Amino acid sequence: MKAFVHENGELKYSDITEPKAGEGEVIVALKAAGLNRRDTKIPARRGDAKDALVLGSDGAGIIESLGEGVNNWNVGDEVIINPSLRWFKKSHAPSAEFDILGMPNHGTFAEKICISAEQLEKKPSSLTWEESAVIALAGLTGYRALVTKGQIEEGQTVFIPGAGSGVATFLIQFAKQLGARVIVSSRSEEKRRRAVEIGADLAIDTNSDWQEELKNENVDLVIESVGRATFNRSLEVLKLGGRIVVFGATTEDTVEFNLREFFYGQFTLLGTTMGSREELREMLSFIEEYKIHPVIDSVIPLSKTEDAFSRLDDSVQFGKIVLQIEQ
Repeated sequence: MKAFVHENGELKYSDITEPKAGEGEVIVALKAAGLNRRDTKIPARRGDAKDALVLGSDGAGIIESLGEGVNNWNVGDEVIINPSLRWFKKSHAPSAEFDILGMPNHGTFAEKICISAEQLEKKPSSLTWEESAVIALAGLTGYRALVTKGQIEEGQTVFIPGAGSGVATFLIQFAKQLGARVIVSSRSEEKRRRAVEIGADLAIDTNSDWQEELKNENVDLVIESVGRATFNRSLEVLKLGGRIVVFGATTEDTVEFNLREFFYGQFTLLGTTMGSREELREMLSFIEEYKIHPVIDSVIPLSKTEDAFSRLDDSVQFGKIVLQIEQ
C-alpha cells in the first residue's frame, strides 16, 4: 500500500507492507488525514532513523477488517481515529502509558492503518470525510484547553494569539458557542478578516501594541501556543487573577518571565496536551449540537504531502490542511 513515511532520515511517498489486525485491533481504510505541526517536527526528532515510520495523527475512514475479540465495531463502519493513545478518562494529566499516534506507532498518512479498536469513534454524520479527518487532534486540544483547563464561562473574554492555526479556528468557534467574547491576533490582515468571519469579536495585528489595543478589554483567559515570541505580551494583557493556558510553542520553547509580577498579578498558568477519550466524546457531541464545521484551508493528495508540509511550515494556512487518500 502507499504511505508517506520517514525512512533513513528522509521523507518519501512509497510502498509499504499492508498491516494485519491482531487481537483487539481493526484495519481502517483511510479516506483522508489531517496535517498537524507535530507531523512536521517528527523527522528532526527521528534524525537518521533507518526504519520506516508512517507519519500522521489524524484520520478518518471505513473499517475494512476486525481482529479477534473486536465485537463493538462492524466492517463498513465509518470512523475517525482518536490519536490520544490509551488516555480514556478525563484527568489532570494522562498516565505514563499515554502517547500520540504517529510516533512511535505508525500513523495515518497511508491507505490503511492498524489500530486498537479502543481508539475509534463514530464519524460525525454532519461532517465530510475531509472535515472528519481533522477534528480529533486540533479539536480535542482546543476543547480541553478552553473548557477543561481554561474553565471559560459565558460573558468572559478569551484572547488567542495566532488566529490562523487549526486549533485557533476551533477555539474561536467553541468559545463563541459558549458565550465568550473572543479576541485574536495575526500579522495577516486576511487571517484577521477570516477570524472575524468565523466568530472572533476583535482581531488585532500581532505587531501592534497589545496593551494599547486591549486597554479597554477585560481578558479573563489567554490560550497560548506561540511560545517565546508572545508569552510575555500575553501576560501583559491578562487581567489580575486571570488564567493562561499553554498547549504549544511554535516559536522558541524557553520563556523568561518576571516571577514577582506573576505572583503579584495572582495569575494562573496551566499546561495541556491533547486530551482524554471522554473529552473527545464531549467535543464531538458539542460539534454536532452546535453544527460546527472545521475550517479547511486546503485539500492536498497524499502523494504531495511534502507540499502540504511546506505550506504549514510557511504558516500561510488558515485552518486545517487535509491529505486526500485515494483507495
